[in-house]
Amino acid sequence: MGNLGKRRLPPVTSNIVALPITSIPEPHRQLSANHGLRLWNAVWTAGASWLKPSMDAEVVLMACEAIDERVLLRTQVMLNPSQWRERRALRELDKQVASLLGSLGFSPSERASLGIGGEQRNDFSDIRARIDAKRNVAKP
Repeated sequence: MGNLGKRRLPPVTSNIVALPITSIPEPHRQLSANHGLRLWNAVWTAGASWLKPSMDAEVVLMACEAIDERVLLRTQVMLNPSQWRERRALRELDKQVASLLGSLGFSPSERASLGIGGEQRNDFSDIRARIDAKRNVAKP
């Protein structure tokens, strides 16, 4: 509706920032200590500033369970390379893990859309900055 009374609005003093988690939550299903639990701890540690245990725990747990399954399936494929169905399932599992981790903000494009991490610098941004600087000098 806007400011119908045309009164002065209070100044914006700060942005609302979510507080990071202070401790790693416990998984509510069993994970292997070597792989699934290690990924669980790594995800909650790295994503402490944006993950919410109440909302993201199930997705993190699904990724960790998929890692546990991947380790078992990869061992089976390595022992018998002729098992093409298992090899195909392994590749599908890789895609699933990448998708789950990406949905949690663990891919470059997802981090950028969440505003996590610093601004990426590349050759094109440098060229663009030089072009903009020359245009600003040339303006009367």
